[in-house]
Amino acid sequence: MSANLSDRDNNDSRVDRQMQAMGKRARKTARTMAGAEPGAKNAALFAIAEALISNRSAILSANARDMREGRDELDDALLERLELNEKRIEQMAEGLRQVAALADPIGGITDLNYRPSGIQVGRMRVPLGVIGIIYESRPNVTADAAALCLKSGNAAILRGGSEAAHSNQAIASCISRGLTDAGLPGDAVQVVETTDRAAVGALLRMPDYVDVIVPRGGKGLIEFVSKNAQMPVIKHLDGVCHVFIDEAADIEKAIAIAVNAKTQRYGTCNTMETLLVAEPIAKKVLEPLTQDLRQAGVELRGCERTRKLLGPSVKPANDSDWGEEYLAPILAVKIVDDMDEAIEHIETWGSHHTDAIVTENVTRARAFMRAVDSSSVMVNASTRFADGFEYGLGAEIGISTDKLHARGPVGLEGLTTLKYVVFGDGHVR
Repeated sequence: MSANLSDRDNNDSRVDRQMQAMGKRARKTARTMAGAEPGAKNAALFAIAEALISNRSAILSANARDMREGRDELDDALLERLELNEKRIEQMAEGLRQVAALADPIGGITDLNYRPSGIQVGRMRVPLGVIGIIYESRPNVTADAAALCLKSGNAAILRGGSEAAHSNQAIASCISRGLTDAGLPGDAVQVVETTDRAAVGALLRMPDYVDVIVPRGGKGLIEFVSKNAQMPVIKHLDGVCHVFIDEAADIEKAIAIAVNAKTQRYGTCNTMETLLVAEPIAKKVLEPLTQDLRQAGVELRGCERTRKLLGPSVKPANDSDWGEEYLAPILAVKIVDDMDEAIEHIETWGSHHTDAIVTENVTRARAFMRAVDSSSVMVNASTRFADGFEYGLGAEIGISTDKLHARGPVGLEGLTTLKYVVFGDGHVR
């Protein structure tokens, strides 16, 4: 046993040294990236996109190897996320081009005002520095994360899942080539090569080199990162999203929104998991809505009043259902007395991700928006709109339910911070 422990310690020490070396390179490169001109960053993005297309055969070959090795261990859903094809590679390239087309946030000065002393005080947007991103399954995240970090003037250390190791390295090669072709340091985006899990722990213990960590993956990964990271984390744990249908709702709108919020995609964090319906309108809404949901293959789990209205085909819901992120064709349904009870339910069981009200009453809509403490609150719209692209951010690194530093979909601006700048002309205090 002592020999095994010694081997493990030696391996962890080796991985620590590798990660420390990456961190040092990233910190050095971050200074260069902070001053990189928009034209150079955009040229790099276009060059990476071109490299992905011209090297698609190598990327597909690497991905095929990951798929072969993963078939015995991964379920169908994970394999679907892992798989690349010609279309997905083109989508990655197009995503890079779209990020290049976005306005560069770095260096902009806002809120510039003269003070009584005569100085001018404003705030300048600057990069965070070095961003570590830990993610699972989807190799397209490698390109997406690289694009957003690069455009926002940050250096990045990317640690993808071991199941996508070959795919990620093939994409990393294209990223490095694109950076150097544009005259930027290839170390601006580093993809961790080792599949050893010790690399994740080492990355989380590098506050001297990494300014913020972004975990993208399942709840287990995010909980581990949140617990062990020695630097700030941008994350959300659950997407327990609600739609509340108010008694003043337009029934046709309400049904369309609820169906879309649940069935447009089941496995996303902004999919509705609980439907709340005001009692005065419950019969008018739930009877036709239930038919649509059942046609889509959705299993319903309801409170006592819901089951009394819709019958025993609705399974009884318990406390675990109200706080569950199903990521599946399952929906919890509760009839509530009024909006106050709906808000209380959301605050008790929700995850502060995305919640919506359907109502034609403007006063109640505004009250709901003020009272619900979620990163996105919607009126008469599907929760599925909680997305960086739909919000006009171009792309997102993830969604944050934290209150500091970024909240909601995190795009380019969320990967930056502000510093005060002061202009004087020989002013002294």
